[in-house]
Amino acid sequence: MHFGVMGGGSWATALAKLLTDNGHSIHWWIRNPANIAHLRARHHNPQYLSSVYFDTSLLTLSDNVAEVVAACECLLLAVPSAYTAEILEPLDKKALDGKKILSAIKGILPEQNLLLNEYLSKEFAFSAAGYYTVMGPCHAEEVAAEKLSYLTFSGQDETSTREIASHFATEYLNTVINDDVYGVQYAAILKNIYALGAGIAHGLEYGDNFLSVLIANCADEMAGFLRKVGIRHIEVGVHAEDDDEPHRKSANYAASVYLGDLLVTCYSLYSRNRTFGNMIGKGYSVKAAQLELNMVAEGYNASKCIYLINKEIRAEMPIAGMIYRILWENVKAGSGFKQIEPYLV
Repeated sequence: MHFGVMGGGSWATALAKLLTDNGHSIHWWIRNPANIAHLRARHHNPQYLSSVYFDTSLLTLSDNVAEVVAACECLLLAVPSAYTAEILEPLDKKALDGKKILSAIKGILPEQNLLLNEYLSKEFAFSAAGYYTVMGPCHAEEVAAEKLSYLTFSGQDETSTREIASHFATEYLNTVINDDVYGVQYAAILKNIYALGAGIAHGLEYGDNFLSVLIANCADEMAGFLRKVGIRHIEVGVHAEDDDEPHRKSANYAASVYLGDLLVTCYSLYSRNRTFGNMIGKGYSVKAAQLELNMVAEGYNASKCIYLINKEIRAEMPIAGMIYRILWENVKAGSGFKQIEPYLV
């Protein structure tokens, strides 16, 4: 299978490393021509995961989206959700016909307030059968360091999902599969919002005791939202069926892609959402925090998107709702968390 990779950030670079470590030649779209030139000459991404060196004979680098799309069978999208529509919009409406799309996007397209699969269906009449996701918990920095990590691949068809996942498996990367395309995307979106909250709490100098209670309640709030949007089989400790093959347990909420990704994003110092939230807790304005971080914190836009979606869903979400108000309605972080405290159990 020939892959096209879209994105020049740390997550795209980590996924490109996995593919090339397995000997795959890839077409790789990077927006900045200067970064392409650096990669060709110096064999590493100058801005992200610069310790990772590539065999450039395996790379066909381009800043032309249509060229990369045309050259691949499976298009891996690892760009910030806020820029996804802008990047794809110039494509011919038939450009994605016959392709597989693998989404590594952990956010909602904010202008459209749609998941990527919903956007592709609306704008390109793209079939759900050709859509797959790859989600964490998996920090790009640990992939770069070849520390054992896990990725969950989701798709409608088990055989094709497993086949796609096999191209990313290495000695330091284990793959898991499930068919919960909607659930894993919403979980990835929500965990970024809650990681912002964990960072805010740290910036406000709450202790580990409070943080553990906060994250436990975030986990419960997330599970409630997933149930409201129709996700099933997320009861902890309960699996729909048994299977002797490793990694074949049916998805439930305790699995790595749900609870595991929430935990690592809330606790890890690699988490840009936690870092962004920490700055907000310390008194930075949103604009100042964005400038200081100099990377996209997906939870910022996601907090507004989920707030709007939840007007229809009506899940109980006092924590996510308050994070939205702190970021978008100028509620002071300290007073906002004082209002959250009575809801925690």
